[in-house]
Amino acid sequence: MIVQLAKGNLKTKYGEFEEVLFYDGQRESIALFMGPLEHEEEVLCRVHSSCIFGHYFNSVECDCQEQMDISQQLIQQAGKGIIILMDQEGKGNGHFALLNSVKYKRAGISQGEAYEAAGFKKEARDFSAAAKILQHLQVKSIIMLTNNPKKVETISQQGVQLNGTKEIRLDI
Repeated sequence: MIVQLAKGNLKTKYGEFEEVLFYDGQRESIALFMGPLEHEEEVLCRVHSSCIFGHYFNSVECDCQEQMDISQQLIQQAGKGIIILMDQEGKGNGHFALLNSVKYKRAGISQGEAYEAAGFKKEARDFSAAAKILQHLQVKSIIMLTNNPKKVETISQQGVQLNGTKEIRLDI
C-alpha cells in the first residue's frame, strides 16, 4: 500500500522540482522529481535514505549530501528524474545505531561492518516503498543512480523495469 498525502513545488539550486509526500502505513517517503514521469522510460532514479549527520550537520565523515547534490545535478541535466527520500536513518537501524557505529568506522572499517560491530544489522533498509512510489507515478522504466545491489534487487523484484544503473561519482 502506498498513499499520496500531499504535493507541491520546491525551488532548489538545481531548478524547480515537484515534491510528493507518500505514506506506506509505517513511514513517510518523499518523491522529488523534475520533468514528466508518467509512462516515461529510462528515468534517472535515486533512492536516498535520510542522514542526520550529512544532511543536517554537514558531516565530513559521510558522502550523503554530496550524493544528493550530484543526483539533483544529473536530473537537472537530463531534464527529468526522481529522487525518493526514505526515512531510514542509519541504513534502517536508526540514529542510535549510527552514533554507536562511529568509533568502528573511525577505526577504518566500512559503515555496514561498523553497524555489525556495534550489534546492528549491516543493512536494515527496505526499499519496497520506493518501488510502490514509482509504480504509483506510472514510471515505465528507470536507470538507478546507485552502486547498492540491494536497492537494485528490491526495486526490480517489486516489478519496476530497471534499464541499468549509474554510479554516483563524487568527482562529477
